[in-house]
Amino acid sequence: QVHLVESGGGSVQAGGSLRLSCVTSGYTLTKYCSGWFRQAPGKEREEVAVTDALGNMNYADAVKGRFTISTDNDKNTFYLQMDSVKPEDAAMYYCAAVQRYLTCPTAPHAFFDWGKGTQVTVSS
Repeated sequence: QVHLVESGGGSVQAGGSLRLSCVTSGYTLTKYCSGWFRQAPGKEREEVAVTDALGNMNYADAVKGRFTISTDNDKNTFYLQMDSVKPEDAAMYYCAAVQRYLTCPTAPHAFFDWGKGTQVTVSS
């Protein structure tokens, strides 16, 4: 059974950095697509970054050049390094996974297993 647990959320000043972690169990990172998504109040859940743990990543335009998704396959953990954080990055951040067939999807509805989320707040 796939299980994901996020950590690392909190409050950060605009321009600062934060690193989120997602500890996984029940699947091999290289056989799945793993992603970070976020949802702000009143908005739909949206992609932040997705990886296949084989060196392929996709980023939402809003975070390109500022956020980095990475994996530690030995620890079954993937990360989201958030740099140059902006007020509009404030949201609940979720990690998610889905079995990979060819390329990874980026739409939230394509992901099957989800963590419970970790809150990121940004002060200006």
